[in-house]
Amino acid sequence: MAIVAVNMVPLGKGTSVSRYVAAAEQVLLGRPGLKRDLGPMFTTLEGELDEVLSAVRDMQEAVFAAGVERLVTTIKIDDRRDKKATMEAKLASVNSKLDI
Repeated sequence: MAIVAVNMVPLGKGTSVSRYVAAAEQVLLGRPGLKRDLGPMFTTLEGELDEVLSAVRDMQEAVFAAGVERLVTTIKIDDRRDKKATMEAKLASVNSKLDI
């Protein structure tokens, strides 16, 4: 199971890019096998790595179809093999060490 952070930046489209973020997110709504968490800077995905990477490619195509001619995509992958990793488990591990 992989946890993947994805950030897409359309170039030359002004300061508001929410339209393009929505186009990319729409792709994910059609992939119920992937867990997703939309954040203010990245979308975090959880699933089998091949499926996640395929989804990222489709997200790019959706942004291009929305009128972008240049897109910078940043992908950060946590592919842990020693135990099952989930987004919730990662957060719980950090939160358990905080005195809050």
